[in-house]
Amino acid sequence: MGIKTALPAAELGLYSLVLSGALAYAGRGLLEASQDGAHRKAFRESVRPGWEYIGRKMDVADFEWVMWFTSFRNIIVFALSGHVLFAKLCTMVAPQLRSWMYAVYGALAVLGTMGPWYLGLLLAHCVSLYVASLLGQPWLCLGLGLASLASFKLDPLISWQSGFVTGTFDLQEVLFHGGSGFTVLRCTSFALESCAHPDRRYSLGDLLKYNFYLPFFFFGPIMTFDRFHAQMSQVEPVRREGELWRIRAQAGLSVVAIMAVDIFFHFFYILTIPSDLKFANRLPDSALAVLAYSNLVYDWVKAAVLFGVVNTVARLDHLDPPQPPKCITALYVFAETHFDRGINDWLCKYVYDHIGGEHSEVIPELGATVATFAITTLWLGPCDIVYLWSFLNCFGLNFELWVQKLAEWGPLAQIEVSGEGLGQGLAGSLEGVHCCSLESSSHTWPPIRNFLTTTSWLSGQWLPLWVSSTPSVECGHLGQAVLVRPLPSLWSSVFPSLTTKEGCPGDSQRPKHMPRTWGSPVGRTSDQLCALSPCSLAPLPMLSWPGQASLSEQMSRRVRALFGAMNFWAIIMYNLVSLNSLEFTELVARRLLLTGFPPTTLAILFVTYCGVQLVKERERTLALEEEQKQDKEKPE
Repeated sequence: MGIKTALPAAELGLYSLVLSGALAYAGRGLLEASQDGAHRKAFRESVRPGWEYIGRKMDVADFEWVMWFTSFRNIIVFALSGHVLFAKLCTMVAPQLRSWMYAVYGALAVLGTMGPWYLGLLLAHCVSLYVASLLGQPWLCLGLGLASLASFKLDPLISWQSGFVTGTFDLQEVLFHGGSGFTVLRCTSFALESCAHPDRRYSLGDLLKYNFYLPFFFFGPIMTFDRFHAQMSQVEPVRREGELWRIRAQAGLSVVAIMAVDIFFHFFYILTIPSDLKFANRLPDSALAVLAYSNLVYDWVKAAVLFGVVNTVARLDHLDPPQPPKCITALYVFAETHFDRGINDWLCKYVYDHIGGEHSEVIPELGATVATFAITTLWLGPCDIVYLWSFLNCFGLNFELWVQKLAEWGPLAQIEVSGEGLGQGLAGSLEGVHCCSLESSSHTWPPIRNFLTTTSWLSGQWLPLWVSSTPSVECGHLGQAVLVRPLPSLWSSVFPSLTTKEGCPGDSQRPKHMPRTWGSPVGRTSDQLCALSPCSLAPLPMLSWPGQASLSEQMSRRVRALFGAMNFWAIIMYNLVSLNSLEFTELVARRLLLTGFPPTTLAILFVTYCGVQLVKERERTLALEEEQKQDKEKPE
């Protein structure tokens, strides 16, 4: 089922109405529960006086958020504003030295915040990984990097190294773990890039400039060294058209998000209620479901605000930092689930993609996910909750591939072959009959293989396909002719019985035997394939394969959205374990799956299904806009 499959406007309108009504109803229940529990003894520590003039209290259970925007607000604003002014001055006076100026300013900020001994400790880790990079062995660099990371996550080394911080303050532990953890990841990225490009001869100064860039130092996001170095090495960077407007818009959006969270916490105590299981158990099923969902949404908003502020400053420095994480509301597959896009990119580049390859085979994918989540567990800090979280998400990611492999099994693959395209996944690869290379994704080949013409007439590596439908290119009475070229690496495995014959697709060569037919409307079985040159093919409408699919594209999208809805709640439950507690997660699961079955379970599943369909419609719109943009950019 292609991403461009549209649903009727009335159906989408119904989904919007159901979703908005359900959220309003559940939100009202959560609001009433927050009002009823505002004066409970169990809430005294985390629900404090807020807007006294309207009698509202505020949820302050997240101490990091409170510290950022109360006692540490002025310090953060002063440090980032100083960086912006200092950077602007350096860019005007000595643009060729701006990367060094950023590093000096960042090192001085770390020195003033954490003390000289902590700065010396980080320098020692930087030097050790730099020395390892000189040996040119990637396995040694990655191993040493993981050992350095473990020294900041496991006792007794973590206790010893934390003693290097001078003084005590509220966010000391957060800054210590953030600065040291991101330092190790950056140094490891530097070492691995040095091994991958020995001809470039990166210096220790390049590493220090990379590591001590202040906006990224404590909280990320992390940019891999190759991207950072390439962007920071530009002596006279030029801004793209409209970039300043986008920077101002991002800054304004961050301010609006901060204000929205502040208002929200005065009415909904979503962080405090889960800590009181007796009170949470009295919530209606709908309110409990939206409470679990809102906890993940808040965690995403928190990350988006933090990275939004940092990225605004980085863009002023002519950098292109990683984007904020994808909103949890738009996630219904584990492959896209992450709360830090920078760390996700780091893990994918150096671990996940390196081991898993194309992520189409079960065993390599299992090894890649196990290795990735093992490092993620080390990054988060090994403990029972993190072990459970890693296991559940690793299982979810692999289970998606297992289900995909099952769907590619012969009988099942034929059920969902598109009635308006060449097959599952191919509609996005072949627009009309433009000649292009098929993607080597695992979900593309099995359905297509059922429709391939069995012919030995090949020229180079162009495969002619015959389609029994009304032609848009005049080709006599033969119907449409399509030429596709599979990737060379897949040619022998997908088409082992086909041989290549020299010649031009536009000459007078003919097929040596008849292509297979699939029940043409006019009943012709003797049509032969017409030889067309790739340059003679004009853009055509989507090709039709009558009588091959058990499901229409629209019904296929509905079925997939149903599975996406179940996956959505699996993602919420798996991540709720780490964000709240195992006990609260068990309460939510028991109420939604056991106590509330079947009315609550089916109602929540249907509402989630409506939301997934709206997300899919948004993805379809973006895909069409991107396609139109690419068409405009194509040379005539």
